Amino acid sequence: MRPPSVDTLARSLADTGLPHPLLVDAARRAIADGSPEVVHERARHHAHAAARALLQPVVNATGVLLHTNLGRAPLAVAADAAYSNLELDLASGRRGSRHAHAAALLARLCDAEDAIVVNNGASAVLLVLAALACGQGAVVSRGELVEIGGGFRVPEVMEQSGANLVEVGTTNRTRLADFASATQNPAHDTALALKVHQSNYRIVGFTEVVTVAEMASLDVPVVADIGSGLVDAACPWLADGPPVWLVGEPAARQSLADGAALVTFSGDKLFGGPQAGVIAGRADLVQQCARHPLARALRPGSLVLGALQQVTLAYLRRDGPAIEFWRMASLAVASLQSRAQAVVGESGVGELAEMASVPGGGTLPGAAIDSCGVVLDGDHTAALRAGTPPVVARVSDGRTWLDMRTVAPGDDQHVIAALKALG
Repeated sequence: MRPPSVDTLARSLADTGLPHPLLVDAARRAIADGSPEVVHERARHHAHAAARALLQPVVNATGVLLHTNLGRAPLAVAADAAYSNLELDLASGRRGSRHAHAAALLARLCDAEDAIVVNNGASAVLLVLAALACGQGAVVSRGELVEIGGGFRVPEVMEQSGANLVEVGTTNRTRLADFASATQNPAHDTALALKVHQSNYRIVGFTEVVTVAEMASLDVPVVADIGSGLVDAACPWLADGPPVWLVGEPAARQSLADGAALVTFSGDKLFGGPQAGVIAGRADLVQQCARHPLARALRPGSLVLGALQQVTLAYLRRDGPAIEFWRMASLAVASLQSRAQAVVGESGVGELAEMASVPGGGTLPGAAIDSCGVVLDGDHTAALRAGTPPVVARVSDGRTWLDMRTVAPGDDQHVIAALKALG
């Protein structure tokens, strides 16, 4: 039995909706697999696999609000095909700056003199070090020389920036005197002191750290990489103020008020926006970063800046529910219990269970947010992911857990359908 031609086989897959070149790839793979009698079945399998590999919406039932594998903060972005005044001053008609929109609003929000936006949090740290400390010393506590997801290591970023790493203190204890001794040592030619968010780990027990307010007494600028992007510890955008699980998290406004010359943070973590990096603080230092050649290589485009502007305006309106992360994080457990009960009742699968959501995204290690969801015996995660849309759950103690806090209310019916399909 001879296999069909590649073109004929590819055309038979047109109902999948994939572009013809991708169907040709699927057809060729199927023919190369051999077994002509099942070539059509194999080709459809390869086409389906290609479609599943594309970016697509998923239902997050893991209970991890900022799930890095799922894009961190969920964000609704809708934009018509249109030009924007990205670098046009509408008042004068002359060339403007892409930092005059979202970045200016962020500066206002953080109570900073100025701000610029780059394409992620690591880029913000890299640019600050390259612009302000290339060839000079940057003093960091040994307890803050972190590695986070994806192999991002602070010492390696410093090396790429051209800054000279000056380590002070020990892993568990660093004092202000350690910083002062290093910054006053002419051999280090210190340009700045860097305080780094410890991200997804904590050191507890016999410890000592130096606060931003204490570091502000040094004779060099202090740069606070607060990482997770909490804007204001008071959370004025939430009707009930800051939740208990947020206590102790560094915030941009307070870090600048305590004397940090600059703060850097991510846009897609606690800020609840798109992937971006923000540098905010003293105008002269921000402009020094903006003039550095790397700033052009690291700058975001109009779609990111537009989304960031949208989220920042919601903060300035103190409209927490308009920011999806904060809407999810603030849901009452009673409402989650009601939705979970409805899912169990309509699907006839699983049982109601108390759960603990986590912020995720390398923020607030150990923090837990009371939640509620559905649990069923066995590991059903692969079957749930195979649905349309995929439902991503978690497994613990041999059971599958679906946390309703991270499931958008409009996706409840998808969860019900996915559970029914388990049989």
